[in-house]
Amino acid sequence: MTEGIQHSVTLNTEKCKGCINCMKRCPTEAIRIRNGKAHIIEERCIDCGECIRICQNHAKKAVFDGFEQLSNYRYTIALPAPSLYGQFNHLEDIDLVLTGLKRIGFDDVFEVSRSAEVISDLTRKIFQREQLTRPCISSACPAIEKLIAVRFPNLCDNLLPILAPVEIAAKKARAAAIKQTGLKPEEIGIFFVSPCPAKVTSAKHPFGHTERLIDGVLSCSDVYLRLLNVMKDITVPEQLAASGLVGISWSFAGGESAALLKDKYLAADGIENAIKVLEEIEDDKLNHLDFVELSACPGGCVGGVLNVENPFVARARIQALRKFLPVSLNHFDPRNEDYSQYCWTTPVEYLPAFRLDEDTGKALEKLNMIEKITHTLPGLDCGLCGAPSCRAYAEDIVNGRITEERCVRQRDQNSPPTTR
Repeated sequence: MTEGIQHSVTLNTEKCKGCINCMKRCPTEAIRIRNGKAHIIEERCIDCGECIRICQNHAKKAVFDGFEQLSNYRYTIALPAPSLYGQFNHLEDIDLVLTGLKRIGFDDVFEVSRSAEVISDLTRKIFQREQLTRPCISSACPAIEKLIAVRFPNLCDNLLPILAPVEIAAKKARAAAIKQTGLKPEEIGIFFVSPCPAKVTSAKHPFGHTERLIDGVLSCSDVYLRLLNVMKDITVPEQLAASGLVGISWSFAGGESAALLKDKYLAADGIENAIKVLEEIEDDKLNHLDFVELSACPGGCVGGVLNVENPFVARARIQALRKFLPVSLNHFDPRNEDYSQYCWTTPVEYLPAFRLDEDTGKALEKLNMIEKITHTLPGLDCGLCGAPSCRAYAEDIVNGRITEERCVRQRDQNSPPTTR
């Protein structure tokens, strides 16, 4: 996104076949096909994982941390996303998963769903006492945050200025461990078990604040495989679970919105649906809503590409699991908690990934050139040129990325008919 950011979505050029599936699917036009291989424009990538999901050749992959990093700390804490619980068949006790996490190498666990419940309670209180820009957009999905910053900058002020549940969980877990062990903050390793690559990147390069709260990010799939080997041997799990159905419902689309106890809300999942909703908000068509919850992954976090289970199956499992849980066990206490610890310290601002030039005059000149070139093209958006659309192709020409000789359709139309 900006200089120095290491993206979690990467490309294996050896496996890439040069098909245009990922390019056509990318929500920010961050992919081009050059010399028969995909190329990622890093400043446009939001790490949503759509290219990973669509690539049949497995040429796209997510980079995350390994378990060997636990040895860098004297005390380690796992922060499991609630979507992890949906990966296990016939799970009736969350404590089995949490106890399993301790058996595969962690000293303690802190459920992200605990902080999700606090945020739900805090958001309800904020709506009662503060005038937020409506509709207020959830800030829980980092891919959506970056999508807004890159493609819908006018909606940055609509984002709920609250830290994501995992970030608050990291703060609380570290504070509790310091108090319990007497160790220094840097001696304690906080590891998030993530369902998606966007959260991997966000943990290393956070939005809304500059403090890095998470020391490492593991994939749900990697952790799942390790847990399978130990959970079958657990007969009496430790009593570690400390959240209710409100918290684990954040794992699927609509869970966060439902916890606000409001009628005027909208929940949409899947990057294409999210874009359509953002376009309507930008056009002032959804001003009657109080809250909008958007998830880049289909089905919500259960649909993240770092999971192992079908998102619909995972959601059904979590819904079945909820019947064993209380409504909520965690709340925001204004008498004993500092409200500011949950808030952003820096606003989310426009990321100029689509800026044509820093000089306004030159940018307008380039824009006029793009318009002229676009009008000369077939308008088929076929992708054969290696760009996702005719307009993107024209932009690549103006920016000097390619020459005009790449438009196959245009050449075909200008070629004389063949004779036999």
